[in-house]
Amino acid sequence: MTAPAARDLRLPPAAAGQRIGLVGGSFNPAHAAHRAASLLALKRCRLDAVWWLVTPGNPLKDNSRLPPLAERIARARAVADDPRIVVTGVEAGLGLRYTHQTLACLAARLPQVRFVWIMGADNLATFHRWQRWRRIAALMPVAVVDRMGARLAPTAAPAAQALARYRLPEAAASRLATARPPAWVFLHGLKSPLSSTWIREQDRALAAPQQGEGRGKS
Repeated sequence: MTAPAARDLRLPPAAAGQRIGLVGGSFNPAHAAHRAASLLALKRCRLDAVWWLVTPGNPLKDNSRLPPLAERIARARAVADDPRIVVTGVEAGLGLRYTHQTLACLAARLPQVRFVWIMGADNLATFHRWQRWRRIAALMPVAVVDRMGARLAPTAAPAAQALARYRLPEAAASRLATARPPAWVFLHGLKSPLSSTWIREQDRALAAPQQGEGRGKS
């Protein structure tokens, strides 16, 4: 099994005053919607860069079938294909597991950087189940990117309701990075319905007939 390169586990460089968006996840696999959401946040929130924090594993999910970190980082880089999107496995390098730990560490190590946590609307719908989700909201501003095909209104979810008074109008997204947390904005405009789960399901569906044919051979 290939281990991540040492450079992939280090804290990416950042200059004082930079506005950097953070996107966390297993990126299993990274896909065009991750890129589109990042580019949308870069533009609307006037960010200098977006870091993709490729996690060792999601504490809320079964990670037994998760591809190696190095493999997911390599694919994420190929998908990102933009110098403003930095792919990193720094969470594994720091030995951290939960989002609130990672964000607290980054904020402490780079206090002069204006961080913005970026997540999809599907994550907002379950945000109240995350460990210390209120601490996440208190650590840095949050940009929530709408997703096509959502079954429930994410803004009606428990966490969104609890943080409703801190929501900024979408027109104020450009000043989100300098807003004092808690502060969040809901961004519309993402057109891609892709998700990592859907891609994995399609890959399994395509592989199933081939596997069946192989079992029938002598």
